[in-house]
Amino acid sequence: MQSIVIIGSSGHAKVVIDVAEKAGGFRVVGLIDDFRKTGEATLGYEVLGGVADLPRLIAEHGIRGVVVAVGDNFLRGKLAEGIRSDAPGVAFPTLVHPAASVGKDASIGEGAVLMAGAVVNPACRVGPFCILNTNSSLDHDSVMEQYASLAPRACTGGNTFIGPYAAVGIGATLLHGVRVGAHSVIGAGATVLEDVKDHTVALGTPAKAVKTRKVGERYL
Repeated sequence: MQSIVIIGSSGHAKVVIDVAEKAGGFRVVGLIDDFRKTGEATLGYEVLGGVADLPRLIAEHGIRGVVVAVGDNFLRGKLAEGIRSDAPGVAFPTLVHPAASVGKDASIGEGAVLMAGAVVNPACRVGPFCILNTNSSLDHDSVMEQYASLAPRACTGGNTFIGPYAAVGIGATLLHGVRVGAHSVIGAGATVLEDVKDHTVALGTPAKAVKTRKVGERYL
């Protein structure tokens, strides 16, 4: 059984804890959160310290894996890269809920999380540290690049491409073959019928670009 810590302790982290428990093969040692006091708890797991404490905690607790349970794609990426630098050799396990479905010839990158009801259909590629939230669906031959995310009930047709750090909102739909650019955000309930450029916020049905966004600009 692999001993892991979870970075974060918010609502998103609660869902990640549930996935880790139900996936099996993992022992959650505790939580890491810079914004809570050591000893505070979420779902029975205590905060062990902040991110700066991680190298020490890895040695003290025999931790072999780190899961970054942060919903914001850019912040998740920043944290993951920082941990990779400060704690070389630590693993970033992939978490797949037993009620998720992964099709034939699909690949799931390190640090990715698939929540209950998520579907990755055949020949898809899910990059490192992606999130497929509850009941989201990535159809055949589609690609999610690193740190991208599908919110609950977001779904795509086949042969779609979701660029790095892009976020597809709750209940949004991507038509077959659509490409969503890097760092772009698709609004909740949007229907995307054509490609969305990099650094773009697209809203509505059919989805239209409404603004550009800077790298790291908050969207949750």
